[in-house]
Amino acid sequence: MRSSPKRLPALLLGTALLAGALGFGTLARATSDSDREASVAAVVAHTGHTMALSTQASADDPDGDGYIPAVPQVTGVTPSTANPPSRYFHEFQANCSVTHTAPDDPIVYPGQPGKSHDHTFMGNTSTNAGSTTASLYGGATTCKAPADASGYWMPSLYKGDQRILPTGPQTIYYKSGVTDYTSVRPFPKGLRFVVGDPMQSADAFRHHRGFVEGWECGDSYFNTDFPASCPDRADVQLNIRFQAPSCWDGKYLDTPDHKSHMAYPVVKPGTNDNMCPADHPVAVPMIEFKMAFPVNGDMSQVHLASGRGYSFHYDFFNAWEERTLKAMVDHCIVGGLQCDARGYDQTHPEAGATLGQDYRLP
Repeated sequence: MRSSPKRLPALLLGTALLAGALGFGTLARATSDSDREASVAAVVAHTGHTMALSTQASADDPDGDGYIPAVPQVTGVTPSTANPPSRYFHEFQANCSVTHTAPDDPIVYPGQPGKSHDHTFMGNTSTNAGSTTASLYGGATTCKAPADASGYWMPSLYKGDQRILPTGPQTIYYKSGVTDYTSVRPFPKGLRFVVGDPMQSADAFRHHRGFVEGWECGDSYFNTDFPASCPDRADVQLNIRFQAPSCWDGKYLDTPDHKSHMAYPVVKPGTNDNMCPADHPVAVPMIEFKMAFPVNGDMSQVHLASGRGYSFHYDFFNAWEERTLKAMVDHCIVGGLQCDARGYDQTHPEAGATLGQDYRLP
């Protein structure tokens, strides 16, 4: 029996339904450049992804209310206020390449193919609108570690009507977001969430807790929208880094807004230390996307499937094999190391590697 509330506040529900009724989504804000606006309108055929409430039943959410309870739930945890020995790094990388693109989103629009704007998928090769924990788990992946069958995706990027895909393995960091890095534990199987919001304003994007350096290319940093131009050189790409919340409520693998079960750390009063808030006490790895798109020169026609640059957001659906993820978290994050995708820190060779040369757990 589910102990969760079955409804979100009426105002939130009304707002979500109104957004859906009005068709807000992909191109919610007009640009000042008429050519660019025409280009976006020509490419983006979907007006979905308004972050409305989940209303579709799935194997993971049989009653379709948007709440997916963790089994078992994590209880009896209080946010750690400890301050372990200082280590500058406590992270490892998941290096995953692009697999495919599709107007699907199994988190926001489960079981509804074609309803979302176009997404670029990495990691699990099978991710689509019908993906569930069971369908992803143990599946084929483009991540270097075969045990990482997770789904990672973001709105596709275009220059005019040409889709621009990141080439080669992209860097997805798993870090500690709290001062007590020894308190970080692995994600539960099936946890999923959305980071950012396709409907956010430029100001909201700039002040989002996940904002790192915004869009950057060459010597241009902290851009909330795409720069007007980037150096036209072979070594210049368009980059973005964006961080996810790293505190979990311990109760739900997903909630109707795909965010409420997660929270960003807060500052411990009177210190500079980060800790999880009381209502989201479980410290889990902080995901950070570090994406590089092979595009430069005149950027006036560059846009996302979701709209302007500040509509950037991404999704994560955990399908790691549990023993491997725990080994990586314990060795690299809890151990205070700066690891690659094998769990190896070249500055601390004495610590060894978590995975073998084949990126598998020995």
